[in-house]
Amino acid sequence: MSREQLEKLKALQQDETRQPASSGEWDNPLVRDVVGEPAGVLVHAGEENQKRANATLLSLVRNSELRGLLRTMKDIETNFNSKFNYPWTFFNDVPFTEEFKKRTRAATNAEVRYELIPKEHWDTPPWINPDVVSVSNEILVEDHIMYAKQASYHRMCRWNSGMFYKHPALKDVRWYWRVEPSTRYYCGIDYDVFRYMEDNDKTYGYVINIYDAPQSIRTLWPTTLEYVAKHPEYVHPNNSLAWLIEDTKRPNHNKIANGYSTCHFWSNFEIGDMDFFRSDAYNKYFEYLDHAGGFFYERWGDAPVHSVGLGLFLDRNKIHWFKDIGYLHMPYYNCPSSKKCRGCIPGKFVDVKAFNRENCIDNFFSLIHEN
Repeated sequence: MSREQLEKLKALQQDETRQPASSGEWDNPLVRDVVGEPAGVLVHAGEENQKRANATLLSLVRNSELRGLLRTMKDIETNFNSKFNYPWTFFNDVPFTEEFKKRTRAATNAEVRYELIPKEHWDTPPWINPDVVSVSNEILVEDHIMYAKQASYHRMCRWNSGMFYKHPALKDVRWYWRVEPSTRYYCGIDYDVFRYMEDNDKTYGYVINIYDAPQSIRTLWPTTLEYVAKHPEYVHPNNSLAWLIEDTKRPNHNKIANGYSTCHFWSNFEIGDMDFFRSDAYNKYFEYLDHAGGFFYERWGDAPVHSVGLGLFLDRNKIHWFKDIGYLHMPYYNCPSSKKCRGCIPGKFVDVKAFNRENCIDNFFSLIHEN
């Protein structure tokens, strides 16, 4: 990593001297307050201006994950989509079975679309050296990185990082809500989340913000700095750099990841504007990463890739924490104190207390946003 490159990047930060808003333990608003709907323009079910956004519920899912998907669909339909009727779009690298189609159609009154991922979007690209992959995967195994040898997992991370928005079925769609099978949703959502994003000039919404395994992304940040050195014009002046390079809470993470804190938005839930990902800043960034090979030579996940791209190329005020959406992707929760929520404990992050240190949402709010 070039110190000169990092200093240039810091110089682009509009307020690089900003200090944390508070010291000590974070005052978690999930338990501090009764969490209501977000401030701003809201469109509720049944209102006269209830025109839907150009959006879809999106899921990359295998036929074998049908049972877990149906449970998640039930949560989302009950809590949100039965009121707004947004279409579902399912993606798979193999054709969906008739049973999958029949049962998912029965789970919603909305339109359902079943899409096959083109081979050129899914297969390992030709510039990846299989011998290097074999050796690097063994190193990942030694570092106890999950899914290290699962080629499908590496392909999935690449597809979610920069291929999904290129699918022909989404070419005229702007907004997406990523839905992961076997996730849970605990709270009623009475406003249109897509219209909230659109009407309030937001680009990306998340619920969980955690650390990644630094051994899986050792070269992501140095490769990012190479890209930024070539394209400094893409770095937004009101960026989230301070969050990306924070090095006091988990200094060993920052050291192993060569300057990146490893904090990221956990992308198994995200509501996003595909126009951002289609932009030159992000799409060229993905292509640069793709040719560097880290999706296969390491295990770069779509969550840190999205997060670094958003953190550098997007106005930080366009990132929104959906703290009112109760959510579980094992083992982590986002659970607000609200009468609209059932089945989760307000403020709870994880069942295993030792894993509480993986939560870095306090970093994001102390350095970047008020909560």
